[in-house]
Amino acid sequence: MTTVPTTADVVVVGGGTIGAWAAWFLRRSGLADVVLLERDTLGQGASSRAAGMVRAQGGTEAAVRLGMFSRDFYAGQPDLLGIDSGFVAQGYFMPCFSEAEVTYAHDRIAMQQAIGLDVRWVGPVETDAMNPAMAPGQTLGSSYAADDGYIDPPRNVLAYSAAVLGAGVRVCERTAFTGLLVEGGRVVGVRTSAGDVATSRVVLTGGPTLAAVGSAAGVRIPAWGARHQVVVTEAHPDFAAQRLPMVFDLMSGIYWRPCEGGVLWGMSNPEEEPGEATEFDTAYFEVMRARMATLLPTTGKVGLRKTWAATIDYTPDHLPILGPALGADGPIEGAFVAAAGGHGMMWGPGVAKAIADLVVSGTTDVVDVTDLGLERFDEHGRSRLDPDPIALPFPHPADPPEVHAQER
Repeated sequence: MTTVPTTADVVVVGGGTIGAWAAWFLRRSGLADVVLLERDTLGQGASSRAAGMVRAQGGTEAAVRLGMFSRDFYAGQPDLLGIDSGFVAQGYFMPCFSEAEVTYAHDRIAMQQAIGLDVRWVGPVETDAMNPAMAPGQTLGSSYAADDGYIDPPRNVLAYSAAVLGAGVRVCERTAFTGLLVEGGRVVGVRTSAGDVATSRVVLTGGPTLAAVGSAAGVRIPAWGARHQVVVTEAHPDFAAQRLPMVFDLMSGIYWRPCEGGVLWGMSNPEEEPGEATEFDTAYFEVMRARMATLLPTTGKVGLRKTWAATIDYTPDHLPILGPALGADGPIEGAFVAAAGGHGMMWGPGVAKAIADLVVSGTTDVVDVTDLGLERFDEHGRSRLDPDPIALPFPHPADPPEVHAQER
């Protein structure tokens, strides 16, 4: 357990992608004493077990803007930091398998292009030509963004660890956040397992554990966890990087990218109960493996090199949470909540920059946060916003679990 300082300009809870980059942005904003609390060690939660997908092809304006900011941030890290998260602009396809999907894809592309995203429609013949490892004749076309890509999750943890330490952030590992100190509706400090820290500002992050973090703070946060599974196949010439752009099959919730000469692909089961889960579900994998073999036939002929499962977070509408913390009596002055809604790698830097801006100045240019705060959820955790349709198939947002399901 680390010795914590007695005072801080701001305390950030959670040493994952969002919390660590938020601490770095806060330090760069000019705040002198930034403290980062992590109950384990930096990156040991969902950040170290992610797949690293980075795309700006979201289904809402907020998703696109957060994706563009984050993608550009990853791409610019070498010049900014001298270290990077391993970003590769691989190109990303979202294929269509029905006329309804084609219509929606064209509408989505028009929205994305209006915001400034370099994305285009690719017909079925060109989709096949640009995806030589895919079975031909499967799709009716695809949306495609050449600049979307992926990062290396362990390298991302290394990058943000080096960044926060180099910037002078006080990192307190193996130190749990246990509560807020509030007087007159304002934050005056935080409680930790190593003692209290006097501060007027705190940022609550936590990925799949964010609901429990919120509970400790007296804040109801509808962000839950669900099992997500990832596998990496053996190497094969069909999977050479130049033959294998990234693909997201929205119909089945499968995505893939190149990895060490093989294919990394991931999946989530929307029929599962939400909650913490890190055991690999072989039965569901076999169901998805059949779909994968239909789309990418060589995956049915090679073995697996790695398999893992991780708990990743989601919100009922698959959108981020960015705004003030709400206690029983309303907003808690100086307390903020930041969640990426299951897109920690994809939106992490954008969410981190936006929350840092809100802490320092009360406004941000990264994304319009007007509707992204906790007030959009009712007492059951249901959102008044339409969900972002470009997301993994987690439990249906119209029937969310109890808000306190993870508080154990």
